Amino acid sequence: MTNERFRLVAAVHLFLVRDGEVLLARRCNTGYGDGWYSVMAGHLEGVEEVQAAAMGEAREEAGVAIAPADLDLVGVMHRKEGDERIDFFLAAGRWSGEIANAEPHKCDELGWYGLDRLPEKTIPYVRRALDNYRRGVWFDSFGWREPDGARPAHP
Repeated sequence: MTNERFRLVAAVHLFLVRDGEVLLARRCNTGYGDGWYSVMAGHLEGVEEVQAAAMGEAREEAGVAIAPADLDLVGVMHRKEGDERIDFFLAAGRWSGEIANAEPHKCDELGWYGLDRLPEKTIPYVRRALDNYRRGVWFDSFGWREPDGARPAHP
């Protein structure tokens, strides 16, 4: 019998929003979801707080700075996609600097999309999280058995 505890992978996702639109990045050369759209995101490394991680992703991926007071925690998702994960979703409507693709080796397109008009190839759990945000749903589970017994589609 082992005393090692189960561990979850945790990630932070950032919704940069303006005028009913969200900034999406089309992934490339990452090995996950390439050719699909997502929001700024990254894994928690175990040495940073969720809000600080979101601020870091904004800087690393879009070249903008966000003040802690301008970040809102808008959702949490318990997700199963191979392994089990916890995703934190934060939103910001204010930042300083000009948005630019700061990681062209991982993203081949940045664009603003209506929250109700996302690209068809938006990563499914991200689409659901954005829909939850739009509807004010704070917690969700994704990737477990759906009510009809089917598994949701993933890229």
